[in-house]
Amino acid sequence: MYHHLYAEVVDEAPKVARERERELLLRAVKKLAMAKLKGPGSNESSKAISFLRELWGAFICDLSNEENELPPDLRASLISIGLWIGREANIVEAGHSCNYDLLIEINQLIADGLV
Repeated sequence: MYHHLYAEVVDEAPKVARERERELLLRAVKKLAMAKLKGPGSNESSKAISFLRELWGAFICDLSNEENELPPDLRASLISIGLWIGREANIVEAGHSCNYDLLIEINQLIADGLV
């Protein structure tokens, strides 16, 4: 009986993790949308960019771990996306761009892929 319950938990763990990642990406999308409304240099923009950096930093750290079970090519692609997001976030934060739309779109697409 306990073995059966444990198997269910193990089977559900990846689904729970994907849902948590999706929720965090959607939170980033909402923060970026608010930042877009308020504009570069706003408190909302600073918070959104900070959240985005922290989120993708955690993703990159996890994706870099050899124990991550995603296929290596997918991990490499997601790390590249995360690095790009970090660079784009720096450009927005520095006031050289207000390209929130692309950051929103990329994060939304990845969140949608986690369903």
